[in-house]
Amino acid sequence: MAETGFRKWIITITVITASLLELIDTTIVNVSIPQIQGNLGATLTDAAWVVTGYSVANVIILPMSGWLGSFFGRKSYFLASIILFTIASFLCGNAHSLTELIGFRVLQGFAGGGLLSTAQAILLDTWPADQVGTATALFGLGAVVGPTIGPTIGGYITDHAAWRWIFYVNIPVGCLAATFTYLFVRTTPRTGRDKPIDWWGIALLAIAVGSLQTILEKGEDEDWFSTNYIIVLTVTAVLGLLLFIWRELSTDHPIVNFKIMRNRSFSAGMFTSFVLGVGLYGSTFVFPVFCQSLLGFTAQQTGEILFPGGMFTVLTMPFIGIMLNKGVPAQFMATAGMILFFIFSSMLSHSTLATGTGDFFWPLAIRGIGLALLFVPLTTLAIGGLKGHEIGQGTGLNNMMRQLGGSFGIAGLTTLIHVRSATHRNNLLSYVNIYNPYYTERFNGYVHAFMAKGKSFLDATNLAYRAIDGVVNQQSALLSYNDAYWVVGIVMLISIPLLYLAPFRKGQKAIADAH
Repeated sequence: MAETGFRKWIITITVITASLLELIDTTIVNVSIPQIQGNLGATLTDAAWVVTGYSVANVIILPMSGWLGSFFGRKSYFLASIILFTIASFLCGNAHSLTELIGFRVLQGFAGGGLLSTAQAILLDTWPADQVGTATALFGLGAVVGPTIGPTIGGYITDHAAWRWIFYVNIPVGCLAATFTYLFVRTTPRTGRDKPIDWWGIALLAIAVGSLQTILEKGEDEDWFSTNYIIVLTVTAVLGLLLFIWRELSTDHPIVNFKIMRNRSFSAGMFTSFVLGVGLYGSTFVFPVFCQSLLGFTAQQTGEILFPGGMFTVLTMPFIGIMLNKGVPAQFMATAGMILFFIFSSMLSHSTLATGTGDFFWPLAIRGIGLALLFVPLTTLAIGGLKGHEIGQGTGLNNMMRQLGGSFGIAGLTTLIHVRSATHRNNLLSYVNIYNPYYTERFNGYVHAFMAKGKSFLDATNLAYRAIDGVVNQQSALLSYNDAYWVVGIVMLISIPLLYLAPFRKGQKAIADAH
């Protein structure tokens, strides 16, 4: 039943706020890992599980969220997820060991995964059909802006307070969201209570998706298949996924209804959502690391660079909903978005070590507009043809595909940067020889500069070799990041034909998704 007036807006703000909690927490911890590592006396590899544990739990629960909402009732499940997320945030901030922190982050990830698709379903029930475009565009902002501003917020809090406050700040927001949910969101029936629970499906899903996400999160750190547990997890993920699909297709009451894959629009939308995850999370991962590791920007400076691009998304998103509601095909807008994303990637692939903050304004502005043109149209293509209980299942699977796309994108780009950096270093070293006049000029300049500072000729020579090696490493890293930008752009460009696998629909309303 659609709402009106104040109630409609307070519910909209509530579900968007609750979703933003989860979306920001996906990336807010990343920049605080060194402080957590030092404070809790952990190695970097162990501390990274604070991020990995959250992501694994999140992606396990996403495809189950539709069934959980019907089993417990949408309002009850959403409210429980907010409360559990808030409690887990307090426990994370109060953790006294790394083991405690990882355990509470896993709990937080399970709760966060229940917020997104449920929030979207509540939003679709709250707004009248002819006004859904505006609401869904507002809701879609969180999924685009949240992962982008997460590291900036985390960096600011870590710079000005203790790392524990990146978790404590969730508590007042979570309490308000829980209160407003209890007071204003209407109760829905528990339609799944009279059906048996697919425990085997739940177990196989957790094993398959959890193993896959762990591989993607830790594969590069562990040198992929040279590590035994990565090999074991790969076999487990493949067998678990095959058994899970067989189980869900053979049971009368599946935890995930794969029969909705018969819908051509949804199947095509799943692939395009995966590609969007690669572009969104891949670029969000590469750009801040590039700015901070090579250009020497702080987390706060990087956030300030990203902010105008986010504003372009904010300003563009409402118009996307309006255009969709007026009948502009989602395929056309998504095509324009992918082309703009390619242009953004192409522009950044020409970055240099002398690139300044002002040089990023227009590329990120183009990215912001492109994301607005991609996000709601792609979700509309995927979910637009589903009806009734299929929407909850569809949004959960769509969210999972976007999250997995992001995980594949980050894992792939991390490996690409590592491999290409070594390749570029070998190529550049071929120019480091006494027969290259540019090298000898630079080398002699370093020697004279160090001798002018009082170093002996021998010390100055050794320092000059180190300086040359540092320049080679910097240039190798720069070229590898430029390669990563190119790959993201090419992936978006060659994925355009996937958009047209979905049929054109007349009078299709805008639908937003999250994550």
